[in-house]
Amino acid sequence: MIQRRQDAERERIQRCEAALRRTSLPARAAPDFDRALDDAMRGHAGETVREPHTWQPRMKSRDAGRLRLAAARHLFARYPVTPVLERIWQDDAGLAADEIRLRRRWYVIAARGGSLYKEGAGAWLTRKEVHAFLQSPAHLAFDTAFWLAIARSFTSDPATALRVARSKIARAPRGDIVFWREVARFFCAHTAPVETIDDLCDYLQACRQQDPGYCLAGRTLPALLRRMHEWHRDIAAIERIEALRRRAFGRAARGPAAPATWPGSPLADWEWAPSTREAKARGERYVVRQLKQAEDLVLESRAMRHCVSTYAGKCLAGQASIWSLRRCVQGRVDRLLTVEVDARNVAVQVRGFGNRLADALERNVLERWAQARGITLR
Repeated sequence: MIQRRQDAERERIQRCEAALRRTSLPARAAPDFDRALDDAMRGHAGETVREPHTWQPRMKSRDAGRLRLAAARHLFARYPVTPVLERIWQDDAGLAADEIRLRRRWYVIAARGGSLYKEGAGAWLTRKEVHAFLQSPAHLAFDTAFWLAIARSFTSDPATALRVARSKIARAPRGDIVFWREVARFFCAHTAPVETIDDLCDYLQACRQQDPGYCLAGRTLPALLRRMHEWHRDIAAIERIEALRRRAFGRAARGPAAPATWPGSPLADWEWAPSTREAKARGERYVVRQLKQAEDLVLESRAMRHCVSTYAGKCLAGQASIWSLRRCVQGRVDRLLTVEVDARNVAVQVRGFGNRLADALERNVLERWAQARGITLR
């Protein structure tokens, strides 16, 4: 009986110890100070102002970011640095490797007391803007502080500068800073809410992609807003044409990146250069090009101020093809006429800007094109 009691007590103790092992927390690892030093020194080993072995931290934190920042302060900091620059040691998620190196480099220069303008930031910022950047409020992100420094050089109103810095301008690629500085200057002179600036930034980015030489010189805010709304209407028209195309061609056109195009007429594009005696300018030539993309059709409709974009359904069904007559002189392209050709190669409609009729010179060019391509002109 005594033996059974001792065995039962031993089993109870074992069950209690097993339950404690299941519920007790594992021992916390000690802070990895050596790793923090290695991470902070990577790429900057020859720029330290203190020896790594002299670091005697009294930190209980196991957070790698906080340890890395403390190590960077020990290794490089002769002077206090804005938290805008310090934050790169704590969190670099989502940043490219080149951007991480740049921001850490800027921290090391500023912390050691070097000239940030001469040693790194002078490629993008003026001396005044570098000074403003180093004095940025602690709560701002790096890109916001960067563009706030630029905006403050264009306006004395802090609220206007902050709106510009918090807009999509702050996400602009730094390699295209010349253009986006111009955009920042524009919005400092023409105040607008952040939401309006963001919408216009999308429009300006699209303009920049289509025309690398696009600039804001001589433009006004109402004119930009009007053109932005036209651009949105064009996008909506292209989406409607794409929906028509998918319905017309079925599953074969349902790829997520399928362009809004159609086969069009088998007739080839045409080009003619007048003789030296007939030409009105040196290098003059005329081009007739078929429009087989929704974007081209919508741009033609907007440029010529007529409704040719509504003919997309006929183009998709193979009932018509749309052609654009253009005059090219020394790099300049002028749209002259838009021509609708039916399935029997008959030009059923010819319209210019605002639905005007063709003049004598344009009719002469059309007749040459029609004769070369076997098209009947009404």
